[in-house]
Amino acid sequence: MNSRNYQKELDKIIDNLCARSIEGQGSPGKEPVPRLFLHSCCAPCSSYVLAYLRMYFRITVFYYNPNITEEDEYRKRVAEQKRLIAAYNEKTEKRQSAGYRIEVLEGDYEPQRFYEIARGLEQCPEGGERCFACYALRLRETAGRAKAGNYDYFTTTLSISPLKNAAKLNEIGEKLAAEYGVAWLPSDFKKRDGYKRSIELSKEYGLYRQDYCGCVYSRRD
Repeated sequence: MNSRNYQKELDKIIDNLCARSIEGQGSPGKEPVPRLFLHSCCAPCSSYVLAYLRMYFRITVFYYNPNITEEDEYRKRVAEQKRLIAAYNEKTEKRQSAGYRIEVLEGDYEPQRFYEIARGLEQCPEGGERCFACYALRLRETAGRAKAGNYDYFTTTLSISPLKNAAKLNEIGEKLAAEYGVAWLPSDFKKRDGYKRSIELSKEYGLYRQDYCGCVYSRRD
């Protein structure tokens, strides 16, 4: 049984970043704000994560979800992601909310890559090995882009969902961090009512909340 508390691990990282920032204020060696490459599965799940982390990081949202196997559904979700980020940035520019401006990068839409990793796992139950392979597919692409962009950290919004395995996501993220040489930001964003807050923010911004993960198998199940 995994007994790690990923939220406490994230708290410690943030506390250290804040301490370094305070120590460096007013001096030539002031610590720069760390850059985070954040994989996002959708606007609703990212809503709380962005509101929380943009206080401490300069975030680039990476929208890469080849598991969304219907193109119309994909286009709808990515449009909502960009609309939410634009709304957050507008509030920041008007000084109606705190935090750093958020950038967004849309990855390639390539559902064939999902079908390749799902081959032979079509009958797996939702939340099983097929999902773990899907986590790895999306996080590997994220880690590679984070490395190429010289980011300080990478992570994903996926752990906010009660249906996603936070321990497995962090396990995959840590392995990829060692492989690519970019720090993994540990997370279990559903903690501290993160999931509840994402529902509230979705209502506040009128976000489209899908009722399945995105692939044909999750829709079937």
